[in-house]
Amino acid sequence: MSYDEKIKKAEEIIEGLEKTEALSMDEYHRRASEASALLKECKDELEAGIPHVS
Repeated sequence: MSYDEKIKKAEEIIEGLEKTEALSMDEYHRRASEASALLKECKDELEAGIPHVS
């Protein structure tokens, strides 16, 4: 998955969490963890100087 795809997916997950009230804590945690992992990958790429196209 590209840098931009990871950012977009993380944004979609976060927006969904903000809009959805009927999630179990387990599902909320799963989705938040997925977004966190995607953002960490993006951060790691930036820190490593891996080029990405916006």
